[in-house]
Amino acid sequence: MAKGFNGFGGMPSNMNNMMKQAQKMQRQMAEAQKQMEEKQAELEEQMLEVTSGGGAIKVVISGKKEIQEITLDKDVVDPDDVEMLQDLILTAVNEAIRQADALVETEMGKISSGLGPMPGGLGGLF
Repeated sequence: MAKGFNGFGGMPSNMNNMMKQAQKMQRQMAEAQKQMEEKQAELEEQMLEVTSGGGAIKVVISGKKEIQEITLDKDVVDPDDVEMLQDLILTAVNEAIRQADALVETEMGKISSGLGPMPGGLGGLF
């Protein structure tokens, strides 16, 4: 038997360790992918409510970034000042999108940070 090889098909023991680490990392990555897909589906169903103009405009957005509802207070509808109404709606919609993005980023970050370091790190494989 050649020096540095064990009885497992002639593979060096550090090669066996690397294979075990790679298999463990593959299982962890599959689990992380599953968790991310589940969280993504959950987030897509979540609704956020955003207001602008002191509550005069309300926008409801889903985690998919689809606007579900826009509600206008009657007092904010002034035919002589359409530009103000447009600005308030634009502000509310953009804030709703920003909050939906932040929610997804925060929740997905929780999953990825919970994975911890991979076994042996990438340096352990190469």
